[in-house]
Amino acid sequence: MSSSLKDVAARAGVSARTVSNVVNGSARVSAQTRQRVQEAIDELGYRPNLAARNLRAGRTGVIGLAIPELHSPYFGELAGLLVDAARRRSWTVVIDQTHGDAEAERRLLTGDSGRAMDGLIISPWALEAQEVASTARPLPVVLLGERSPQGLADRVAVDNVAAADDATSHLLALGRRHVAAIGLQPHLHNGTAEQRAEGYRRALRRAGITPSPRWERPVASLHRQDGARAMAELLDGESRPDAVFAFTDELALGALHMAHTRGVRVPEDLALVGFDDIEDGRFSHPTLTTVSPDKGQIAERALQCLADRIYSPENQVPALDLTVPHRLVVRDSTDPGTGADRSASHLPTG
Repeated sequence: MSSSLKDVAARAGVSARTVSNVVNGSARVSAQTRQRVQEAIDELGYRPNLAARNLRAGRTGVIGLAIPELHSPYFGELAGLLVDAARRRSWTVVIDQTHGDAEAERRLLTGDSGRAMDGLIISPWALEAQEVASTARPLPVVLLGERSPQGLADRVAVDNVAAADDATSHLLALGRRHVAAIGLQPHLHNGTAEQRAEGYRRALRRAGITPSPRWERPVASLHRQDGARAMAELLDGESRPDAVFAFTDELALGALHMAHTRGVRVPEDLALVGFDDIEDGRFSHPTLTTVSPDKGQIAERALQCLADRIYSPENQVPALDLTVPHRLVVRDSTDPGTGADRSASHLPTG
C-alpha cells in the first residue's frame, strides 16, 4: 500500500502543507524541518505524482540551464551539481551551451529555442544582466555570475574582488614582489575578469606596490593554451615575475606547463595561484593552489531561488543578490611539501 502526503506529515509531525513545500522546494523551510520531512519520505517510500501536479498547474517539470562552455571543467562540475540537486526536487534539467553568443542567450530567454520550461538558470557572457532579466519575463530566471541585474532578477555569485585579493595577498605574504596576472579580457567587457583584476590590483596597492600593465596579460579565452601563451610572453620580457595569479585554473595549468618547458621551477622560482578548484589542479605536478568557490552552494541557492519564483508567484519578494563563500586552498604550487590542502575561508558580507 502506497503512502500518502498525509502519512508523511503524520510521521514527521508537521502539516501536509509543510510536506508539500519540502517536496516542491517552494518555501523557505528550516533545514531541521526539511531533514525531518525528507527522512519520513524515505522511510515511507512516498513518491508524489509530480507529473500530474505539474500538468494541473500548467508546468512542465523542466528547467533550463544555460552555460557558456560545457567543456570547461568549472562549468561542467557546476552543471553536474545543479542536475543532481534538481533531481532531488524531481526536476528535469535541459542544458544549453551558448558559447557566450548574444543571440543564443536571447533565444533561450524569449522561448525561441523551442523548449518549454518552467524557469531558467543562466550564466550570461554576452548580454547585459538587465537585458537578461527584462527579456526573460515572465519566465522565472536566476543569473549566475558577476553582472548585476540591478534588482530585476535573482543572482548568485562569488565575491570575485575579495577572492582575487585573497589570492594575490597570499603570494605577497610569501615575499613575492613581481606578481603578474593572467586572464584580463578587455575585448569582452567580461565582468569576471574585471572584478578579479580589481582584487589583484587592490592587494598590490595595499602592499605598497603600484600595479603595472607589463605584469597584466590579456587572453583571448580562459583555456590552457591561453595561459601557456601568456606565460611565455611574461618569461620573454626584460624581467620575469616571481609569482602569477591566473584568473582560472585552466589558465594556471597552461602557465604551469610553459614554466616547466622553460625550466622555471614552481614554486621555487615562480609561485602560482589559480581560481575555480577544478579536479585537474589536485593532480598536477606540483598541485595547484587555488581559490575554491562553494559550487555546491551556488547550485543549491540558485535552485531555491528558482523554486520560490516558480511555485510561489503569489508571494514574490524583491530580487535577491546572493554571495556564496570561497576559500583559498593552499597546495604545492605556492607552499611545497604541505602534504595536504590547507585553506582559509572567506565568508560573504552580503
